[in-house]
Amino acid sequence: MMVVGDIYKFLHELKPVLMMVLVQAISAGVSVFYKLATEDGMNMRILVAYRYIFATILLAPFAFFIERNKRPKLTWMVAFQAFLCGLFGGTLSQNLYVSSLTLTSMTFAAAMVNLIPAVTYIIAVILRMERLGIRTVAGKAKLVGTAIGIGGAMVLTFYKGPEVKIWSTNIDLTRGLGYGASRSASHVDNSALGSILALGCCLCYALWLIVQTKMSERYPCHLSSTTLMCLMGSIQSAGFAMCVDYKWAEWKLGWNIRLLSVAYTGMLATGMMYALIAWGVSAKGPLFVSIFNPLMLLMVAIMGSLFLAERLHVGTLVGAVLIVVGLYAVLWGKRKEMKMMSQLLPSKGCSDSSASRC
Repeated sequence: MMVVGDIYKFLHELKPVLMMVLVQAISAGVSVFYKLATEDGMNMRILVAYRYIFATILLAPFAFFIERNKRPKLTWMVAFQAFLCGLFGGTLSQNLYVSSLTLTSMTFAAAMVNLIPAVTYIIAVILRMERLGIRTVAGKAKLVGTAIGIGGAMVLTFYKGPEVKIWSTNIDLTRGLGYGASRSASHVDNSALGSILALGCCLCYALWLIVQTKMSERYPCHLSSTTLMCLMGSIQSAGFAMCVDYKWAEWKLGWNIRLLSVAYTGMLATGMMYALIAWGVSAKGPLFVSIFNPLMLLMVAIMGSLFLAERLHVGTLVGAVLIVVGLYAVLWGKRKEMKMMSQLLPSKGCSDSSASRC
């Protein structure tokens, strides 16, 4: 009986880890489907619009029934914050990301996305939502980690280096796509512009996190707030796509890679993945969830080289490693800072209570 109990306990403790690995696998799959849809000639602005339309349709019933008794009144301020969340976290960030992806590679774009914690930290310091704390070990770790991450992004942008051949396969999923051959022939790698677009994506995502924090204070219903964000994102993305490229034929979805990409990114990557992340945050905290983010980079690099014939270079690997090291330095500093704050609060509470007793 003890052996069975120990095994059950081990599997129960392993469950959050497996869920977060699944989250990163789903995230890596988004890059693959984005790339396949691009090679098939699909308008990526339309794909982004469909992603949030599908996500809204999936999340709306759950948000309505699960949170109907505890949902606060929807005010104009909450609606405006949802609009900003849809703009920064959906429309702008995703359109910038897919544009960067088409100009570079899956591994490059995934590596640049790991700069989000560093960019968020810089903006939070500017807005005085985060303390610089340069005299503390935690403050120094966050500052050095941010600098290392930015240095890794510069290596990714300006240094390519020799090709690294880890394995060789003849698998290329883009060969069977009608538009892939002609597109690949005319495609030119533009790392500089791709880096600027990826940094723009990180900036928008960081702004979304900040606005989302403010929105959660006024509207603490995660499913409803996410549904509002997806609704705003779908309206904005669809409007943007129709203004830039007004061709109704582009919006048709057949039984092909385009429909599969839309369904995957909308239902799995936005609907299911959000539920898993929310569960992980409630079970282990946000730091535990964020620690697994660099795993997506490894998965994307493996998937790209195995299934899409993407080439890995020394500059890509070195830059990716520097970004991941910088990310963990920032997370370590933030964790140490939170521990210090949690140790100070109880003592402060005891002094206050003793003072009241006196």
